[in-house]
Amino acid sequence: MISDSTTVYQQHDHHRCLKTALAQAKSHCISRKARLTPIRESVLRLLWQSHRPLGAYKIIEQLSAASGKRVLPPTVYRALDFLLELGLAHRLATMNAYIGCPFPDSVHSDCFLLCRGCGCVAECSADNVNKAISSTAEQAGFLVEEQTVEILGLCTPCREKAQKLDNPEAIKQEAGE
Repeated sequence: MISDSTTVYQQHDHHRCLKTALAQAKSHCISRKARLTPIRESVLRLLWQSHRPLGAYKIIEQLSAASGKRVLPPTVYRALDFLLELGLAHRLATMNAYIGCPFPDSVHSDCFLLCRGCGCVAECSADNVNKAISSTAEQAGFLVEEQTVEILGLCTPCREKAQKLDNPEAIKQEAGE
């Protein structure tokens, strides 16, 4: 199994995550003869500013604020399409948002652990999950071409916080739900 959950849900040097992601992206682009333009890099930086997914319009808003000029939606969607195509980002369908991929150089399935408390998302890939999905689909006569699994729950710090409060619903209230 590969996962970034031990980092995502804990206090850590997030600058290191960003630095690593950008270095991986640049290397990934060079090896695929793709161009990481300034706008694409800016979008990737925003996706890596935290381990929380961002919607396209939030990206547009942040890019516009940073540049001091209006960034148009097609510009951001083209950059996101590029990042998705190269495996540098993922789209979370249930949230209609995007997140950076911590494993762009490895073949893996998309399984995301979405914390409803803090909003962070960890990515993981486990062979047993992949096999179960493939087997189930095969038994149904279905060919899997792409799979994304999104699991909603509580990360360890949020679960521990809820247990201390002796009220799991307190996390929902604190998160503004």
